[in-house]
Amino acid sequence: MSKLFSNVTVGPYSFDHRVVLAPLTRMRAESGARPGALMAEYYAQRTSPGALLIAEATIAAPNGNGYLGAPGMFDDSQIPGWKKVTDAVHAKGGKIFLQLYHAGRQSNAQLQPDGGRPVGPSELPHGGLAYTESGWVPNTPNRALATEEIPGIVEYFRTAAERGVKAGFDGIELHAANGYLFDQFLQDGSNKRTDVYGGSIENRARLLLDTTRAVIPVWGADKVGVRLGPSGSWGDMSDSNPEALFAHVASALNELGIAYLHLIEPRIAGNVEDGTRDANPVAAKSLRAYFDGPIIAAGGFDGEGAEAMVQSGDADLVAFGRHFIANPDLPERLRRNLPLNEYDRATFFGGTEVGYTDYPFHDELAVAI
Repeated sequence: MSKLFSNVTVGPYSFDHRVVLAPLTRMRAESGARPGALMAEYYAQRTSPGALLIAEATIAAPNGNGYLGAPGMFDDSQIPGWKKVTDAVHAKGGKIFLQLYHAGRQSNAQLQPDGGRPVGPSELPHGGLAYTESGWVPNTPNRALATEEIPGIVEYFRTAAERGVKAGFDGIELHAANGYLFDQFLQDGSNKRTDVYGGSIENRARLLLDTTRAVIPVWGADKVGVRLGPSGSWGDMSDSNPEALFAHVASALNELGIAYLHLIEPRIAGNVEDGTRDANPVAAKSLRAYFDGPIIAAGGFDGEGAEAMVQSGDADLVAFGRHFIANPDLPERLRRNLPLNEYDRATFFGGTEVGYTDYPFHDELAVAI
């Protein structure tokens, strides 16, 4: 019997299956980082009854964007567009969590208020790309956040979480992976600070944990998730002792009683699968000992691999990205072992409905034949 298509409980919610829409940066928001009708259609297409969806990385602060076309939740004007998205998902019987992020140093001056420099934990050379009106461009060298600025970052996330309530989301996820701001503070390859936010593991985890504590009163701990990438290297990320670092973070989040831990497996680098890295589950397998709640695993899974993952007990749910982009009815295709549409990587980021809402459902193809 398939465990992937059995019931699972996450926080106060019960889901009919364990196939999750991963948070995917698609860059189709309208002017002002506002979601429009096209985004609502996209999420509705990928909703099935009793399903969990995690919305794409959503900007929590005015200086937190790394991608032109990314949606925001740093201004009240962005709430109505997101309400259309959540209404569309709820109409089809699904639940959707809002993922909040701050790009930190993974940005470009073209995306910053008044053309300023991106911010990060420390002023260090690093790679990576941002997407602007000029296309994909190198990140602008960042400045280090002053100690007194950091509580303001926490407050931006708290108020963005409040807007998420008004927009009708069912919970939130803090994005602490992929070389973005929380990740930059966590890992000592990017964090060279000597204040209370740098040095020891406890200090480097402070920003993420302070922010988690700040949003819990807004939502309740059982509606807050956190995404981590323990082996992520995108954006020149590294740590001298990732095992100890992420064990500490997982343990601390466990003590806070959050809804779930969302882990990116090491075979994914950026948005592509890295064939040189271990294809076996590592992140979920190693951190299961430190986190008692549900674990969502992500990282280039197919149906067979996802089934094996949940059967092993290393994870409780599996998030799909690229296959969900190309197959709006992915859970049904996996359940019935139906063939999958191929995805077009050229249309992943930005653009129109092409490569976004025009992928066919399997039953549509059957009728056409």
